[in-house]
Amino acid sequence: MLEKKTIDHEKAVLIGIINREQNENKVTEYLDELEFLTYTAGGEVLKRFVQRMDVPNPKTLIGSGKMEEVETFVRANDIGSVIFDDELTPAQQRNIEKILRCKIVDRTSLILDIFAQRAQTSYARTQVELAQYEYLLPRLTGLWTHLERQRGGIGMRGPGETEIETDRRIVRDRISLLKKKLLKIDRQMETQRGNRGALVRVALVGYTNVGKSTLMNVISKSEVFAENKLFATLDTTVRKVVIGNLPFLLSDTVGFIRKLPTQLVESFKSTLDEVREADLLLHVVDISHPQFEEHIESVNKILGEIDSADKNTIMVFNKIDKYEHAEIDDDDLTTERTGRHFTIADWKQTWMQRVGDRALFISALNKENLDEFRKRVYDEVRDIHVTRFPYNNFLYPENLDEY
Repeated sequence: MLEKKTIDHEKAVLIGIINREQNENKVTEYLDELEFLTYTAGGEVLKRFVQRMDVPNPKTLIGSGKMEEVETFVRANDIGSVIFDDELTPAQQRNIEKILRCKIVDRTSLILDIFAQRAQTSYARTQVELAQYEYLLPRLTGLWTHLERQRGGIGMRGPGETEIETDRRIVRDRISLLKKKLLKIDRQMETQRGNRGALVRVALVGYTNVGKSTLMNVISKSEVFAENKLFATLDTTVRKVVIGNLPFLLSDTVGFIRKLPTQLVESFKSTLDEVREADLLLHVVDISHPQFEEHIESVNKILGEIDSADKNTIMVFNKIDKYEHAEIDDDDLTTERTGRHFTIADWKQTWMQRVGDRALFISALNKENLDEFRKRVYDEVRDIHVTRFPYNNFLYPENLDEY
């Protein structure tokens, strides 16, 4: 008889800072996302600590009083990890570890850990490993404090610093090797993309966990891995799709996120070649998320970094089945009406009105409005195809009734 398998989640606490750039609402939203990241990585958040400070403590990021409060909670509840929403310097990480004596993780290392879990192909694993080594290199000194040979002075000269330098050289050599390996894989993938012929290329882009893979599965009738967790998809998946009489290539790419680690943006730029070389972008947005407008800004910022901001784009507002708006009572004269009170019809009258017919509202999971989606994508792909091949309009006999 098989025993029931239970998953033990590691206990964790989150720490955020309110300052000039991040007000209380913003920090709450960031910590919500950080909690989801922690859950995705296999952790369970027991408590959040937030401190208001204009200038972060250069030694420990948070103040000494708040640090004592965190230390008391960590000791009393056997906490395994303390996770900071902001990136820590190597010195801050070492100082906090000495005080709390548990794992200290910042947002960057947490995202890197999730990427390491999710990477399936050799290409994705190589990219993640490169990002991890680049993150680790300046933090190596903290790993060798047990040698007690770094302080100098009488009787303290020895192999400690030499061992650190040896490790640094090993890591630098490894980074160099991984970069060469990525260049080789990039050339292979460039050849693959070149062999795909003259088909129009369409790429799904968007914030993480907005339903890109679910939409990919519905449209291409394939089985791309999809899950309600952040960064469920790391490897770019390309499928041939036929709508009506016209075939094209549809690719599902890695999701973006706010405060995305610089190392990951750099190492995954090659993966995003699918986006750079696409003829049409489908920018998928989770309209049910309270901060979906900020998600759009984050995605547009990263698209700008990879020179894809000016590409032909259709905005696809997904998860309309989950969208809920707050209501204001008729006799309530104090509550200010904001975006969270808008219905989808109200949103269509805002800045979305300027997007016009380049905005679609669907539910990939419940297959709502997919006929309109297919028709819009078909028209766009057809225009691109006819422009590219004016004397060969279609590759298949026209059958506009079948989408």
